Amino acid sequence: MRSIVRIGTVLAGVLSAHTVVNVRLMRRPSAAVVGCGERVSVCIPARDEEANIERCLRAVLASVDIASFEVLVLDDGSADDTAAIVSRVFADAAAQCRLIDGGSEQLPSGWLGKPWACERLQQAATGDVLVFLDADVVIEPRGIAAAIELLRRHDLALVSPYPRQIAVSGPERLVQPLLQWLWLTFLPLRLAERTTPNSMAAANGQFLVVDAEVLKTIGGFNAVRGEVLDDVALVRAMKRAGLRGTVVDGTDLATCRMYTDWSSLRNGYAKNLWAATGSVPGATGLGALLALAYIVPPLGLLHARSRRVGFVGYLLGVGGRMMTARATGGRVGDSVAHPISIAVLLRLLIGSWTAKRRGALSWKGRRVE
Repeated sequence: MRSIVRIGTVLAGVLSAHTVVNVRLMRRPSAAVVGCGERVSVCIPARDEEANIERCLRAVLASVDIASFEVLVLDDGSADDTAAIVSRVFADAAAQCRLIDGGSEQLPSGWLGKPWACERLQQAATGDVLVFLDADVVIEPRGIAAAIELLRRHDLALVSPYPRQIAVSGPERLVQPLLQWLWLTFLPLRLAERTTPNSMAAANGQFLVVDAEVLKTIGGFNAVRGEVLDDVALVRAMKRAGLRGTVVDGTDLATCRMYTDWSSLRNGYAKNLWAATGSVPGATGLGALLALAYIVPPLGLLHARSRRVGFVGYLLGVGGRMMTARATGGRVGDSVAHPISIAVLLRLLIGSWTAKRRGALSWKGRRVE
């Protein structure tokens, strides 16, 4: 037991050191943004988003430092009042706004819902820069202009500003901070920006900023039409074309509350985690790595001979999580429960693969294959 605890402690230390490097290297928006002179299309796919869409739209319409922009919402067959709310907000808007009705269309063969909605939005957009937002994202007034400035300053084809994740309930506070923690801990950011392996790609479809001509060059969302993680797949498609795209710090640019309770969180992760890990061996390897680095050392506290090294390993794991929380606007104090967070994540990972094998995955009334 003592030897395993030592290995886990060393691993936790190495990974936390890598987190320190990534926090320093993470690309951040400029504090002083020069006004954006390009035409911008803000594209929002929406399906049953009556609880979020008005807040999202009013934040977008309050954007500053953009010379010309349009707002496009595709109502993807909503069964609630999403379309009516969008129409009401747009009726009072000074900006160019358009509601696209996608409710009567059948998904083309081979397409999943969100990539098809984004493809339709891309086809309708007239901007030089396309900004794709999820309906549960609340953008800051300078958020869009700052993200575009970051895109152009570093000569990137795509940037994905990672919004600050709002976590209120217990399950959210345990799991949601792991989203930023995972890529800050495991993904070498600058190397990933320059290289093409599929494992070296990260993005968050909540907030994507992409050059319109570049997106056309790779075939638009047709290139990722059947992908559950269409955001990551889009970055991979760009890398294969010799282009650069990466995840960047969006803490001060936008916020997002993805889930509100355990049920919605569990269902959301069930839809995504199997695709994120790629295969059962891949999921098994990741799970073993996480358990070794972040669960085994705390368990060492239960054994007298490994108590001291186990405590060091626990502190190293918590320290890495704390650094991520400070860098991304999270709750630093919640980091002390990091081993529990990892255990819950592993439970969600097992549940995702179980549901996948049973053919039981769905999202907003549509099956996910």
